[in-house]
Amino acid sequence: MAILLFMGSLNLAKAQDPLILADTLLIAGDTIIMIGDSIIVKQKIKPIYWDKGGSFNLSIQQVSLSNWNAGGASNLAMNTGLVMFANYKKDKIIWDSKLTVNAGFNRQADRRFRTRKTNDNFIFITKYGRELTESWYLSTQIDARTQLLAGYRFFRPSGAELDSRNRISDFLAPAYIQSSTGLNYRKEYENKDRISLIASPFTGRFTVVLDDSLSNAGAFGVIPGERVRPEAGLSFGSTTDIGLMEDIRWRADLNLFTNFERLGNFVVNFNSVISMRVNKYITTRIETILIYDERVFIQQDTGPPRQAIQLQNMINFGLALDF
Repeated sequence: MAILLFMGSLNLAKAQDPLILADTLLIAGDTIIMIGDSIIVKQKIKPIYWDKGGSFNLSIQQVSLSNWNAGGASNLAMNTGLVMFANYKKDKIIWDSKLTVNAGFNRQADRRFRTRKTNDNFIFITKYGRELTESWYLSTQIDARTQLLAGYRFFRPSGAELDSRNRISDFLAPAYIQSSTGLNYRKEYENKDRISLIASPFTGRFTVVLDDSLSNAGAFGVIPGERVRPEAGLSFGSTTDIGLMEDIRWRADLNLFTNFERLGNFVVNFNSVISMRVNKYITTRIETILIYDERVFIQQDTGPPRQAIQLQNMINFGLALDF
């Protein structure tokens, strides 16, 4: 009997030899697994809440003429743009911010004012939201727009040999600041395409004219002598960033605002950029900006100032860097 018990114990011991239980230890978020004499450290994957980046583009064109019988004038044109974004997402909170700065100049040899601005805008949009469902958020958005340099209207008086100019805008003259709160539909795709729509029944819009001469003239709809014109109304905004084809992307921002006092009369701001990348550093860009504000009267070549659609279209081929 004793011999049978001894043999049974020996067999049980042999059966347990191949089974080695692993000891685990959790230290500062990392998991340490010990098997025999080996130690395996499994680091905890840290979540990424911020997505940051941007792009820079530059295009230059030069024409130099000397004794050119076909006519024309030497000129130099430059256009540059900077886009920076920072998007935050954690749990049910989102915070998206985007800064766009564009500047362009043209210099022509046979003019009185040789250097003239062709492009100048500063746009900053930031949006904070809290998730209601998978694609719907309750969001607050701030949209700020202005220009960096003085703007002029160039003309040649009757009988004059040289051009003259009038200053019609400047930095923070005008500036448009819009704050809106409402429902935001936001959708992101695996290929980095993004669509965002926000409708706000509670929107405050402020037209700022800090230049005294423009303010006293009542430019951009402000009361003559006043620097700020506040408005309350409804707004709708959209942001689109999608790939149309391989190496071709379309980015567009639309902002519509209507005053409670004149519902249906919209202030329109539309920016569109189609980027066609040739290689890592070379790209072709088609940029379109459309603005309409019934309170802004545009000076015409003939006749009095009147309401009009402001339209800017540019085609650039040049250097582009993503970061």
